Amino acid sequence: MPLDSARIEELSARVQREIDDGLLPSCQIAVGLDGEVVHAEAFGDVTNDTRYAIFSCTKALIAAVMWQLIAEGRVRPGDTVASHFPEFAANNKGAITIEQVMTHTSGFPRAPLGPPKWSDRQWRIDKMSSWRVNWEPGTRFEYHPTSAHWVLGEIIERLDGRDYRESVRARVLEPLGLQRLTLGVEAGQQRDIADLAIVGEEPSADELEAAFGLRTFDRGEVTPALLLGFNDSGARAAGIPGGGAISNAADVALLYQALVHNPGGLFDADMLADGTGNIRCTLPDPMTGVAANRTLGLIGAGTDGKAAFRSMGHNVSPRAFGHAGAAGQIAWADPDTGISFCFLTNGIELNFLREARRTSGIASRAALLTRPM
Repeated sequence: MPLDSARIEELSARVQREIDDGLLPSCQIAVGLDGEVVHAEAFGDVTNDTRYAIFSCTKALIAAVMWQLIAEGRVRPGDTVASHFPEFAANNKGAITIEQVMTHTSGFPRAPLGPPKWSDRQWRIDKMSSWRVNWEPGTRFEYHPTSAHWVLGEIIERLDGRDYRESVRARVLEPLGLQRLTLGVEAGQQRDIADLAIVGEEPSADELEAAFGLRTFDRGEVTPALLLGFNDSGARAAGIPGGGAISNAADVALLYQALVHNPGGLFDADMLADGTGNIRCTLPDPMTGVAANRTLGLIGAGTDGKAAFRSMGHNVSPRAFGHAGAAGQIAWADPDTGISFCFLTNGIELNFLREARRTSGIASRAALLTRPM
């Protein structure tokens, strides 16, 4: 089914408004359908080839590699992390499973691991071994912005015998021909990346109280200052497994088309269906109060009518899946319509309530692109 031209115009106008109103410095959208990008558009002083930090949209890449390793019999979701990474068992972490790590129920959401040593593998191993859990694994959901995926990166290295970034490239990016999507960009190859910029203002205490019943709000690990650090060439080169990929919108949309259509049988069909459609964790997200709806690495829209809380807007089907990123990045696919969608920006919005409204407005319009107005 082709895209409706009037719907495209409506979506483009909604995105352009962010630029015209001075709310974002630049952004891109891309729509995938039938295995291809059928619409791509850039807004502001950028082109469709400009690349952006995609933050936690990166997590789909690590999930995709893990799915392949699971299908190959090298690891099982129920395996303990320590059975593949023995040093991790220190400080009573020996019972934590791969599934708990991939569904953010493993109990170390804010475990520290950062620059400048995060490119030193032995330092990472020592640091992860020293971590302690904040609650009994499996009993609570709390988003692990970066910590869980450092663990998964180490597991991938031990199982695949190569740097996790190389595994992503060889197993996913190269077979799919995704040349603009990369995990770890050398300093000399960063000139086409849009620098991040702070925009907007912090929400007022009144706005916070109206939204959450509280006059203050803890952003946790993912602060504007932390995100702005991804302008650093070293951070871009590090290829942080939970949030360090760089891409244009078109390649992210193509990645999600691959997760719908499985070109060339890149993924085991049963494992792909599990990873994109089997919601394994419905524990409440403490940030939103709604079910986390975590699959083995991604997020499912679900049947509860709360897909907008999961950065997919109001109009996707219950079978939609994806993983958004900080600063308002959007990435998802809807098997019922065949659409995949990506929105990327370099604007770090201080008013996260306005960012949430932006995400909902843009994603909701994208989901309707095959329906005539």
